[in-house]
Amino acid sequence: MNSLTKLKSAVIALSVIVFVGCKTKESTNNANDAWLTADAIVKSIAVPEFPDKTFNVIDYGAIGDGEFLNTVAFKKAIDDCNAKGGGMVVVPAGKFLTGPIHLRSNVNFHVSEGAEILFSKNHNDYLPVVHTSYEGVELMNYSPLIYAKNQRNIALTGKGILNGQAGNDNWWPWCGKDSYGYKEGDVKQIDLQNLPRLRTMNEEQTPVEDRVFGEGHQLRPLFFEPFECTNVLVKDVTFTNAPFWVMHPLKCTNVTVDGVTVSSHGPNNDGCDPEYSKNVHITNCVFDTGDDCIAIKSGRNNDGRRVAMPSENIVVENCEMKDGHGGVVMGSEISAGVRNVFVRNCKMDSPNLDRAIRIKTNTLRGGFVENVYVKNIEVGQVKEAVLRINTYYGIYANQEGEYLPRIQNINLEDVRVENGGKYGVLIKGREKLPVKKVTLKNVIIKNVDTPLSVENCEPINFINTLINNEKY
Repeated sequence: MNSLTKLKSAVIALSVIVFVGCKTKESTNNANDAWLTADAIVKSIAVPEFPDKTFNVIDYGAIGDGEFLNTVAFKKAIDDCNAKGGGMVVVPAGKFLTGPIHLRSNVNFHVSEGAEILFSKNHNDYLPVVHTSYEGVELMNYSPLIYAKNQRNIALTGKGILNGQAGNDNWWPWCGKDSYGYKEGDVKQIDLQNLPRLRTMNEEQTPVEDRVFGEGHQLRPLFFEPFECTNVLVKDVTFTNAPFWVMHPLKCTNVTVDGVTVSSHGPNNDGCDPEYSKNVHITNCVFDTGDDCIAIKSGRNNDGRRVAMPSENIVVENCEMKDGHGGVVMGSEISAGVRNVFVRNCKMDSPNLDRAIRIKTNTLRGGFVENVYVKNIEVGQVKEAVLRINTYYGIYANQEGEYLPRIQNINLEDVRVENGGKYGVLIKGREKLPVKKVTLKNVIIKNVDTPLSVENCEPINFINTLINNEKY
């Protein structure tokens, strides 16, 4: 590419970025402009491409018998692919036991149809500790099962299965609930050496390199975490039996999650949690989870305010949400804020799906949520609420602080709900800073116990909206 062509490409790229930024601000008053912005965001996301070279893990000593530990063989294949300019590392059909997989730039790690990767149950295999995160707080902990840090152009593809092998006998008991294998007297994450210690380090802003956990502690690893990566693709794979959050793009730019299935019902088994990330496209996916299907985050308390990177420009479309605490959620670790979220053409339906759209924070976490657009959503059944906004979200003791959350410009359009559960709309704002600019247009919600429960919110703008056959 000559210098003139490079210059032209740079100008085009800059134009797209400026367009997205400007249109998003204008779109707060024009829903049509908002969806043009969503289209522009998707078009601006660079999906990684790879040289037409393959590196079969069998050639590096891998054995697909479900017993041989393939950590070294996988590493050799990935390192060789990276050293030779990139390409596809292929895992063929078979059952491949391994420890953590660390991806490198220009590597497409491809799990073929008929292949199942079984992640080791030996916790020592996930040492030494790496720089990672736990519930919105950075720390040094067990390696995520699949991890990449400061890499560019990486992918996890194929129609195979990624099996974390977490269960009531592995990782899950640490959550401290008997339904996940915990027994009275066992160690758990809320013991003093675990979450309370990490919370104190967050409050005091202990340097991350000194927040060392891992062996001797009970904080579960993430499944897939690209950390400070650019141009990330996850396509077609199936995740199951996750220790903790499933997909966690952290401080990433240009992330595409396409055709992925998450079927994992363990504790904190969120499906996809972009955090401090921008330009994210989640499409054609199925989420059947033990926690939120999609939860957009931006750090917890002082860590979020230190990093100060909002998650923004996130498009979710053509997805199916089954079990989960929420379909598309913003929070609760949200101290750096979330903006420009677009959700369209999705189906949400399960007696075990609690809410369709949810925003959760409090005055310790603070943060903001603005410019959320939801369109063409079919909801069969939810348990609690179609739209829930809660600025009093509480877990782990006192959650009152000095950081009033700002929530504004939340829009639902063309939403059809057959069984809405307890509430159609449930909003609990703050008297000192009420929720602002909530609009429901062409929304039909049937079979709810209480149509509206709204505190400390500007009057909702209802346009052609029916709840229990009553027009609002």
